[in-house]
Amino acid sequence: MSPVSRTSFIPRRHCRPVRRTTVTALTITMLGLLALTGCTRADEPSSLPPAGVYQHAAAAENSQARPIAPDGVAGALTRPLRAAGWFCVQARANADGRALWCRIARHDASDTVRSQVTQFLLDRDDRLVWAWFPPVETALENKEVVVAAASTLTAIWPDAGDRVREEIEDFEDDHRTDTAGQADGVPHAGWRDTYAEYDYDWSDGLVVTARDASVRRWPFGSDHYATSMSSAVDDLLAGGYDCFYPPQQNCNRVQSNGYFRVTLRGDQVVSAEFGIGSRIEAGRQRHLLSEEFPHGLTFLTEAVRRPVTERIEQSRRTGTSFAGIVAGTVVIIDARKSAFDGGDLVAYLDIRIGAPLAATLPV
Repeated sequence: MSPVSRTSFIPRRHCRPVRRTTVTALTITMLGLLALTGCTRADEPSSLPPAGVYQHAAAAENSQARPIAPDGVAGALTRPLRAAGWFCVQARANADGRALWCRIARHDASDTVRSQVTQFLLDRDDRLVWAWFPPVETALENKEVVVAAASTLTAIWPDAGDRVREEIEDFEDDHRTDTAGQADGVPHAGWRDTYAEYDYDWSDGLVVTARDASVRRWPFGSDHYATSMSSAVDDLLAGGYDCFYPPQQNCNRVQSNGYFRVTLRGDQVVSAEFGIGSRIEAGRQRHLLSEEFPHGLTFLTEAVRRPVTERIEQSRRTGTSFAGIVAGTVVIIDARKSAFDGGDLVAYLDIRIGAPLAATLPV
């Protein structure tokens, strides 16, 4: 997977405590205030992902997804999210650290799903190294980002959550009607405290980088559950997908309004998402999975293919959503029922298998 980085123009530095303090003519006083409040002067936001973190050979990569234990930093971080209905999982690990992935799906009145994702990276000593709270899909404001970040960070760093709320709320107030400089980039806020450095903007959300812990080699494994894109593309073509790989990673199936997209590291599939219909009439499935995948889900390894397929078929029979771990694999199914009458069922399912690498798009 290619690293995604972003440079942003900063129309003005957002330093909350200084903005509320009377400015004197003494330069030394101003410098002292900046040092005490921890306002940063970075030229640009943190890159996504940080430079070089995936440019390494395999380091005891383990791509079997695991539940998060209730104790330790991982348990404390995710406990507020899980209590609010999020699904959280340890997506992968290696010799240096482990990546956590959390997601919640909210259905609106039209049954459209708005998902929110949060990612964490911990070192082998169970310390938080890095966290990302991306913006919520289709959200007009990032209130959900504030709620998620404040609740999780407060669990391990006292007062960090309150500071996050204040900084982001002040930033939103300052820039809600301020369009100066936006033609050249995205307004950006940065601050620091005793625990971490924080970067926030509307495009990337909030990125948190701890000050006393680091991981040089971030985990990237997916061999447990996924094969390569090149080995699966012929089967996708046989199923009616328009798929030109390489370089295309997004395939469409016009006749069924279907899609198939992947995140990759090189040719290796890291996560896959696809949409497929279900039609139950007189107790029988009239839209078979083989219509889109005539040879089965060949982008999955043989070790997980059958149990994952069975889990998908269960949701297709019942028109129900699912979020969990199946045979050591992250499986997310968002089901939208478009009709239900007696024993008949028509539904469309958006399915995700595997979690993408931390700090990479899409989330």
